[in-house]
Amino acid sequence: MGLFDSLFGNNKEATPKEEKAELPWIALASLDQLEEIKEKSKTKPQIIFKHSTTCGISRMVMNTFKNTYNLDKNQADLYYLDLLSNREVSNETGYKFQVVHQSPQLMVIKNGVAVADASHGNINDMVLEKFI
Repeated sequence: MGLFDSLFGNNKEATPKEEKAELPWIALASLDQLEEIKEKSKTKPQIIFKHSTTCGISRMVMNTFKNTYNLDKNQADLYYLDLLSNREVSNETGYKFQVVHQSPQLMVIKNGVAVADASHGNINDMVLEKFI
């Protein structure tokens, strides 16, 4: 019955999957936060992840990003922007930081300006450590 045990979880040798700690997301839901991000970026990089909650591609990119993100919360602030629930904030983000809207999209803000941005699969190719 070894095959059935391993298929149905009765294998005593199996070890539980390690769970990755939840990312230190800060919800980006108000226009006032954009000015705060601009100011805070003068002392610490600010990262904004714009996500469409109804898009399968956005969800896949988000999952990969979650699994590979390895910065400590002291190295950068990480913002999550649900662009469908916060359309006005999403639009203003593009204007304020001079970045053309895409979804999903990752932006790195330093010294008040966007120093990098990527969308879709390019998000997970971005080496965030070089902006720290």
